[in-house]
Order: sequence, then structure tokens, then C-alpha cells
Amino acid sequence: MSSIKNDILWRVYLVYFVVAVLAFLIIAKVVYIQFAEGDKWKEVARNTTLRYVEIDANRGDIYADDGRLLATSVPMYEIRMDVSSFVTSDELFYSKVDSLAFNLSRLFRDRAPNQYRQILVEGRRNQERYLLIKRNVSYSELIMLRDFPLFRKGRYRGGLIVEENTRREMPFRSLAARTIGYERGGYYVGLEGAYRDYLEGVKGKRLMRRTSGGSWMPINDEHEISPHNGKDLLTTINVNIQDIVENSLRRQIHKYGADYGTAVVMEVATGEIKAISNLSISGGDTYEELFNYAVGESAEPGSTFKLASILVALEDGIISPEDFVNTDDGSITYADRTMYDSDDEGFGRITVKEAFEISSNVGISKIIYDHYKDKPQDYIDKIKSFGLGEKLGIEISGEGSPVIKDVSSSEWSGVSLPWMSIGYGVSLTPLQILTFYNAIANNGKMVKPMFVKEIRQTGETLKRFNTKVLNERIASRRSIKQANDMLVGVVENGTAKNIHTPVYQIAGKTGTAQVANTRFGYIGDSGGISYRASFVGYFPADNPQYSMIVVIHNPKGWIYTGSQVAAPVFREVADKIFATQLNLPLRDIEEPVMAKFPTFRGGNYDDILNVYKQLGSYPGNKPQTNWVSASARADTVVFRDREFIQNLVPNVVGMSLKDALYILENAKMEVKFTGKGIVRKQSIRPGLRIEPGQVIVLELS
Repeated sequence: MSSIKNDILWRVYLVYFVVAVLAFLIIAKVVYIQFAEGDKWKEVARNTTLRYVEIDANRGDIYADDGRLLATSVPMYEIRMDVSSFVTSDELFYSKVDSLAFNLSRLFRDRAPNQYRQILVEGRRNQERYLLIKRNVSYSELIMLRDFPLFRKGRYRGGLIVEENTRREMPFRSLAARTIGYERGGYYVGLEGAYRDYLEGVKGKRLMRRTSGGSWMPINDEHEISPHNGKDLLTTINVNIQDIVENSLRRQIHKYGADYGTAVVMEVATGEIKAISNLSISGGDTYEELFNYAVGESAEPGSTFKLASILVALEDGIISPEDFVNTDDGSITYADRTMYDSDDEGFGRITVKEAFEISSNVGISKIIYDHYKDKPQDYIDKIKSFGLGEKLGIEISGEGSPVIKDVSSSEWSGVSLPWMSIGYGVSLTPLQILTFYNAIANNGKMVKPMFVKEIRQTGETLKRFNTKVLNERIASRRSIKQANDMLVGVVENGTAKNIHTPVYQIAGKTGTAQVANTRFGYIGDSGGISYRASFVGYFPADNPQYSMIVVIHNPKGWIYTGSQVAAPVFREVADKIFATQLNLPLRDIEEPVMAKFPTFRGGNYDDILNVYKQLGSYPGNKPQTNWVSASARADTVVFRDREFIQNLVPNVVGMSLKDALYILENAKMEVKFTGKGIVRKQSIRPGLRIEPGQVIVLELS
């Protein structure tokens, strides 16, 4: 009996011992984890249930020179909801879910009420703490949404969770879009990239907790670090000039089916870039800002480079504009290659000034070759002294490198000097060429192109950028004066006389460059022809205010020269700038200037009639309605009625914003608009039935 008892006691003691050992091991492990590995496992716990996320600061705004917005960060909101029973009771939730679903459906118009109800009920069933309702909600939508059932009770009694984000928008859409810049895959271009450190601000931090559904929900506590908003840029871009430049360039490249085009307007004295447009074909008849050709494309300039060659000769005193040069029959052979003039019969014996005005390849190349064939490096060094061999150092990244070969280059040959003199075998960007011409307009002072005038924050100027002089005087006053006279002669007597105007004086130079092909040399030499048409100059030539370059690549058809394709854009832009931006006296006009009365696509009859009466034109008919379109024929105006039918969307294209707002708001529509000017496009097609409170977006230009 005692043996059985001892056996049982032995077994009990053994169990106690094993349990004690296990307990000791567990306690030891707990102590080890707590003290030896405590930091490690606390970090694991934090990483799986808590984490800090960065809060983006509001990016600074970018303004035009008059303070109008070019780029801004628009607040957008992400709406989520805590539909768990921790926030609302079943009774409250199910009594309000139908009306909440109905209001969400009516506001966003992306789902039916029963679909929203299904999302909410399913989230309730899963006890979702962070249920996504809608992304990219505008501020006006948020204001309405806060008054919905359940949501009006706020976060802790109704479950509403609002997270703010920002979206970058350009109020003027494509105007100078590539220069203003944007973000693509984390990489910024244009001014957005150049001034990123100023614009971005300082990011904040927010603590987030992982919910049971796997989503991350913010924890609002005292440890949250608020972001500091970015600073603003006041640019040199003038919205009105930019609009003129872009529309004129777009019409021309579309007219000639060109691959792309670029145009830049610079203020002569300061170097401020007032407009810059780069349009590339992007499919069909659509042109968009895809690449900044003005800044980034270094290419052979062709005849616009002849000004640099002539300035070298003038500075060295080897010629004067009145000297003669013999162009013979319009052809000349250097080494194994023949150069031709545009006139098959040649220009014969002409002055240097005439050779420049008519852009004689033979004449200009003979001047340079005859005087520098034994010392070509002297010619090259003089060209580089003008600042044409170095980058401008502008703040926008991607500036193309200028290429001006030295005699020591492995590519130098017997034809390099004469071809270089007329703009081949060298490469420059349009902005580098414009800066050189701007120096001629600025009495020899070369200034760096400017894109930004000030850094601001909350309206206060933090940093101001002044004009930077690259070269106080690139040439003597005498040479600059002679070069100016020759550039004026190009427009009055030479290749650009088609853009001559008696109202003000234009100085400039045409260029028509054959585009190089890596396999065959110049495309024209191998049968297929591709050209780059350009015109660069300044106005008014007797008191220069603005310089401008226009480059159009590969115009299609028989018209392809700089005088026919690029120069008309220069003239159109210059006319409008002279009329709207410059308060300068007109020149004494001996020849008549033909005026053209404007056409109005839509507006109020009395307003349009007053305009025509001021211009000395009177109506030939009286319309039946107050809203009309009008066109002028000789000195007579023809009016056509524009009828608006009740409850149908009116056609307001062609009207001023004031008139369009009057008509649409009287039709009980909510109006939003972008841009400035007349209505170019409306988001809802005319003639459709109007729904109460319907929003229509107008695009102005």
C-alpha cells in the first residue's frame, strides 16, 4: 500500500517539478524578451500597428508678372468613414444609411443610391474603421457633404473622416506649360524643378494606426508635426503676350503641318522672358507643349548666324556696309563642295549691306573666307567673344550646349570656315541666338534671360532677382549701329520685306536651314528635303523694347522659308504687342494703312453697336433680339440673331465672360470658368435640356 502511495507521490512530484521548470523557463524567456529584446519587439509592434507618414506641404504658387496665377495647388479631399459600432449604434446607423446613400449618389453622380448603401452596410458588417467613400472631393463638395445625415455629427459621433491632399493646376492650361513645369514620376521640369527647394516647403509628420481591415487611420495627437507651406514665384511671364504668341504660333504650324515650333519674346533692357511657347505635334492636328525646344534644342541656326559673321568683320575693320562683294553667278566652290545662293542666276556685284539683306550665302562666305582663311581661329575666337560659345546658365535645367568648333577639332576641314560663316557646322539653341540679337538691340549689352523676378511668401518679398549682365559690350558702338541698320534693311529691302510696316520699325534676320541627317549629311543632298524656318529680331528698331525669335521645324509643302513661315508670326505678335503693350508714338506714315473691322461671334446688340459706331461703321440691318453675332463688310455691319430657347443650354461660344455669365445664370446654371478673354469652349453642348443646378465649365481665350 505504501509502495503505491510512494509511486503516486513520485509522479506528483515529477509533475510539479516539470511545471516548475516550465514556469521558470517561461519567466526567464519573458524577462529576456522584456529586457534583452524589448527594444526590438517594441519596434516590430510599432511597425505593424503604428507608423509615421509624411504630410506634404502646400506647394507654393507661381504667378505671372501682373500677379495672375500660372500654377497653384488646389486642395482636394479624401472622404472616409468609421462605420464601426464604436462610433454609431445600430439604431442610429440603419435609420440614416438610406438617406446618406441617397445624398452621396446625388452629390457625386457616380453610383446609384442602392450601391452606396451596399458599400456602407458591408463596411458596417465588417466593422470598418476607415471605409473609403470618395477620393478627389472639391472644397465646395466637402461643404455640402458635411451637412449629410450622420456626417453632420462629425467624426466621433457620425464617423466622418476627412483627409486633405493637393492637386497642381494651371488656370491658363497650356500657356507656357513646359516652362512653368510639372511633375512626372517624381521628376520636375521647368520652373517647378528649377525652384523646387523654394516651392516645396517643409513636410510634416502624422502618426497612423493600422485598423483591423488593414487600412491605416490617422491618430490626431499632440505629436503631429504640421507642414510649412512652400514659397511663391513671381515670374516674368506676361499672360497677354503669352496668349498672343501661343495662338499665333499654333495657327502657323498647323497651317503648314510643321513638326514643331517655338517662339520666345524677351524684354530688351532687362532680359525678362515675357512669353515662351513650344508646340509639338502629338497626333492628328493636335499640338502640345511636350519639350522646351527654346531652351533644350541646340541645332544649326542657318542664316540667322550671318549676323555674328558680319559683326566679326565689322569689328575687325575688314569691311564696311558700303563695300562691294562679287557673288558672280550665285555659286562658289570651297575644296570639294559647292555653295549656292537662293537665286539661280546669282546677284552679281553687290554691297555688303545688300548681301546681308538678301542673305547671300556666297557673299557672306566670301567676306569671311577671303579674310580669315589663313587665320580661321581668329574668326572663331571673335565669335566666342560675343558669348556664343558658352551656355547662358539659365535656371531651367536641360539647356542645350552650344557647339562652335575650333581649328584643332578632328572635324575641321577645308569647308568648315565658309559653311560656319553662314550658320552650318555650329549649333545654338533658339534662346542663345535670341540673347545675341537682344544684345544688338541693347546697344551691345548682353543680359541673361530672366524667368523669375521674386520669391514671395504670404505676399511679402523674400528675395528679388535683378538683371544679370553677361557682357557689358560685345562690340563697339559703331559696329552695333551698323549691324542695326543692316537688320532694318532686311525688313525694309531684303528677305523679310513681306513683314515691313509703316507704323513702326522692325529689325531682324530670316533663316532657312537644311536639317542635318546623321547618315547622309544634309537631307537636301540626298533627295529628301527638310527645313528649319526662323526669324529673329526686335522692335521698334529705333527704340527697341522687345526682341523675339520664331523657329518652325519642317513645314510641309512648297512654302518653307523663314520669310514665308516664321516672319509672319513675328509680325503678328509684334503688331499686337505694339498696339496693346507699348505707349509709343507712331512713325510718320506716308502710305495708307488698311484697317479691318472686327467680327463678333456673340454679344449684346447695344454693346457691339457702340463699338462699330466708334470705328465709323454703321449697321445695315436691325436684329430682332438683344443677343447677336456681327460681321463687317466694307463700312456696313450685318447682324444675325442669336436665339436662346428656355430650358435648353444656350450657345455662348464667342461671347465675353460677362455676357456668358448673364445668360447662363439666368438659365439657372452654375458657371465655372478658366482662362481670360472670350469663351472658346463650353463643357455642355448647346441645345441639351438644362437640369436644375447644373454646372457648366467655360474655357476662355
